Amino acid sequence: MLRTTPFHARTAALCLSHSWRRWAGYVVASSYELSHEREYHAIRSAAALLDISPLYKYRVSGAGAANLLDRVVTRNVSASQPGQVLYSGWCDAAGKVLDDGTIHRLEDDVFRMTSAEPNLRWLEINAIGLDVEIRDISDSTTALALQGPSSKAILQELVDADIESLRYFRVLSTTLRDVPVSISRTGYTGDLGFEIWLDVDDALHVWDALIEAGTAYGITPAGMLALDVSRIEAGLMLLDVDYVPARKALVDRQTSSPFELDLGWTVDFTKDQFVGRAALAHEAARAPQWRFVGIEVDWDSLERLYAAVGLPPQLPATAWRMSVPIYAGGAEVGYATSGGWSPLLKKYIALAHLKADSAQPGTAVEMEITVEHQRRRAAARVVKKPFFNPDRKRA
Repeated sequence: MLRTTPFHARTAALCLSHSWRRWAGYVVASSYELSHEREYHAIRSAAALLDISPLYKYRVSGAGAANLLDRVVTRNVSASQPGQVLYSGWCDAAGKVLDDGTIHRLEDDVFRMTSAEPNLRWLEINAIGLDVEIRDISDSTTALALQGPSSKAILQELVDADIESLRYFRVLSTTLRDVPVSISRTGYTGDLGFEIWLDVDDALHVWDALIEAGTAYGITPAGMLALDVSRIEAGLMLLDVDYVPARKALVDRQTSSPFELDLGWTVDFTKDQFVGRAALAHEAARAPQWRFVGIEVDWDSLERLYAAVGLPPQLPATAWRMSVPIYAGGAEVGYATSGGWSPLLKKYIALAHLKADSAQPGTAVEMEITVEHQRRRAAARVVKKPFFNPDRKRA
């Protein structure tokens, strides 16, 4: 049976579209209005409020907490400071990615780890012999994402702390209208934004406070469809869409290493040991065979394909999630996994896995397009991710 999030009493009343989707056993809004367009533009031009409660959340504490996380993830957790947030993937022994998420160092020996999939058993298995306590706080801690150019101003009206000084990928503890919260300068939109972590009992109070303070700034509740467009523009991958987690893969070719997912920068070989280190060191020495890249479709080429059958270009109404072949020199060299039209950039973009020799930025490729039930190929090119990367995100 699907569950509702702690914010459901508010989101259900606002969801005029009655469009819902499953996320980690919960129902969340796909879009609140019949179209997600206004919600998307709120992310990019004002402020959007997103319910991200279904994320899995773990509290890892004790003298061995940093050692456990260093044993599991590819980042160097011990080198982080209290108040710092790390993004990382974690791998199996073959160096293939199991999941990705964030690690918040709340105190010297207290961490909050987030993930898309359940990871409690994986943490417990790797904690053997360490002085550490692992608690699944997914049901007791909830979260909202406040994203967009106005997000900082809204938060500053509500909290005691100096939000202006909170740096990118940092976290602080404060109160929001007398409610204890943890606020991280993080998000999944590629824009200026924050994530607010709080006790489930305070969920509605915090939601109401944000809506009240944000109304003057154009705050808009946003669903998963708007988020999907934003995260593609930001070049951010999605588990089960852009990569298959190793524990779900049916054959080896479905798995990916951090290097193949453009996450080589998260692999820290200065650590003596972590799960998958030997396999990743071997791969780093020979270079990965695949790359995760951005694709821009040439508009004139797309227009010609539709003009040939007497139609204007037909663009998908929402971001798509499927495997779409990519070609170079007449041969198939990879596949796109998600994409769509960027309203802000006015470009048709996609995220794709390409063979390394065809993955350099500027490489001319073709992406398969279905035009009036016929498979055609539109000209495209490889580009660097992210497609959208505003200065305000980090400033």
